[in-house]
Amino acid sequence: MRGTTGSMSDPDLKKRTKAFAIRILKLVDALPKTTAGRALSSQIVRSGTSIGANYRAACRAKSTADFIAKMAIVEEEADETLFWLELLEESELLPAAKLTAIKQEADELIAITVTSIKTARRNRADNSALRIPNSTLR
Repeated sequence: MRGTTGSMSDPDLKKRTKAFAIRILKLVDALPKTTAGRALSSQIVRSGTSIGANYRAACRAKSTADFIAKMAIVEEEADETLFWLELLEESELLPAAKLTAIKQEADELIAITVTSIKTARRNRADNSALRIPNSTLR
């Protein structure tokens, strides 16, 4: 499934999602040790670190359909992480200024993932149209 991530190479996105996970781990260390802080820490660590792990799984997909399914998980986890980041900001557990860059990175990871899924779907449809002579999927 190489090359399905648009202009960003697989190794670059692997590094980027791992760096994001490390940023998440460092961010939760700055959260207050309150009930709310601990609860949100647990949630954001789970979703924020799973983005990279699931992307790596997508890179090893056995088929285009498998790649699309695994990338959908990446998208869900990235969007969930963005939700927790927004909640951290709106609950004022961390200052908005500390969250701006990491929220932007989450947004960008979502956009890259969505584009990758769309590209894979389009390529799958194009390949199907090529195999079916009278197909209208061109």
